Amino acid sequence: MASASSSQQASLVQFGQKHVTHGLGRVVEGVITKGEGSYVYFMDGRKMLDFTTGIGVTGLGHCHPKVSAAAAAQCVDGIVHVQCSIAFHEPYLQLIERLIPMMPDPSLDSFFFWNSGSEAVEAAIKLARTATKRQNIISMQGAYHGRTFGAMAVTKSKTIYSQGFHPLMPGVFTCPYPYWHQLGVPADTPTEKLTETCLNQLNLLFAQASAPADTAAIIIEPLLGEGGYVPAPAGFLQGLRAVCDAHGILLIVDEVQSGFGRTGTNYFIEQAGVRPDILLSAKGLANGFPLSAVVSRKELTDVLSPGSMGGTYAGNAVACAAAVAVVDAMKEEKVLENVAERSAELFAALNAVRADAALGRTVLDVRGAGLMVAVEFASPTGTGAHDAMRVASAPAKMASRVAKKCVEKGMLLLTTSVYEVVRFIPPLNVSQEDMAKGCAIFREAVEEVVREG
Repeated sequence: MASASSSQQASLVQFGQKHVTHGLGRVVEGVITKGEGSYVYFMDGRKMLDFTTGIGVTGLGHCHPKVSAAAAAQCVDGIVHVQCSIAFHEPYLQLIERLIPMMPDPSLDSFFFWNSGSEAVEAAIKLARTATKRQNIISMQGAYHGRTFGAMAVTKSKTIYSQGFHPLMPGVFTCPYPYWHQLGVPADTPTEKLTETCLNQLNLLFAQASAPADTAAIIIEPLLGEGGYVPAPAGFLQGLRAVCDAHGILLIVDEVQSGFGRTGTNYFIEQAGVRPDILLSAKGLANGFPLSAVVSRKELTDVLSPGSMGGTYAGNAVACAAAVAVVDAMKEEKVLENVAERSAELFAALNAVRADAALGRTVLDVRGAGLMVAVEFASPTGTGAHDAMRVASAPAKMASRVAKKCVEKGMLLLTTSVYEVVRFIPPLNVSQEDMAKGCAIFREAVEEVVREG
């Protein structure tokens, strides 16, 4: 007989399936009741290792005590809501003070806080068009920037996000991203060749589709998220900066997922030494409280008319207080050092699976940075793979099958992209023990799928 908690969960799941919009998907049909550190707990008693962190949101783990305490104190002793168009509030200004030293370039000195990554993208598009007095935006093939109307138009990772919603925002053009899949070349194509090809395609786009004088901005995730966790080569990012400088185009760097320590530095773009004109941050910024940041140069934001930016909940006081605590905790607890150590362990474990001949060399690629890491499988359901023998012998639908096995074994893991890819997004402060546990679960899942064929 099912336990009371199991039957209660089943009843609630049935209720949710009936009344929650069909437009939402779920990895697990269950009800999460608690989160603590690297784990979530379900109503039916399951305790699961969470290597998704709410898709890169709870970077300090679920319900980090310092962050929760700061948010609670703001509710009890401060104020919950100060509308940003009425007055400043202290956590908003404290957060700016904390963030200025974290910026990848000192020119980034003007801040606007909103609620989500999608909203940050919308604000960046508005700013770019206003500051340049130009219309067009260039985004990258495989990019994910959100599901609101403008953000959806520059999202190019999957058609599911825009299917049925056309016509989309006009003035958007797409450039190839330096990823061998998207260019239709072998997986071992040198990085320099990928970079050269994509920059040539960008120049061709300027000649054929969107003249530089009509182009307001290029928007890029320096490390693709939904597109497959693919880091852009430093040379490509530097090339984009040079192109933007030559033509007066703004470079929008979307670090909604890759920022705030996720890749081992505050922001991934700093690893290439490239200056953004507009930097976008969200997800891990407030460790679960809704908050995003649009950061630019004051000389650009000064062209905006007062009132052109805003929003009822923009820069919520509780979310800002939580984000201040996140910054402080990251420094006090040496989180970036932990990212470096755990990242080395994760890459070593995943590359060991890749090299294991007993698994039929089913892992095609291990890539990413810090604790934003992907495994791509050589599966016949993948698109554009070039190792024909390996692909022909690999089990079908590897990514979804492996992710499902991981869930069965007590770990939440997500797939990503139109290819056969799973992604690891554990907490930035994940312990050595939990990292080893997660890697062991993943290996067991791969072994079982390969045996099943």
